[in-house]
Amino acid sequence: MKYVYKTKGTCSTLIELELEGNIVHNVTFTGGCNGNLQAIPKLVEGLTVEQVEQKIGGISCNGRGTSCGDQLAKACREAYEAEQK
Repeated sequence: MKYVYKTKGTCSTLIELELEGNIVHNVTFTGGCNGNLQAIPKLVEGLTVEQVEQKIGGISCNGRGTSCGDQLAKACREAYEAEQK
């Protein structure tokens, strides 16, 4: 299932990802810090939604209360829950 998530509170504006069951694949970001946004998709490729949440959920960038990684964790959870409906 392909999913598109509009980010909130980050330099990146959009996250696209695919879920196969609860496994995360093909994450891409629009906008944001190029280096980080190349690294994050490689680090989460093949992880479960729960693993992504544990590893990068709750990370804050510059005191914003969220980050691109945190937004990805939220996007994964939202995509998973949408797929279950």
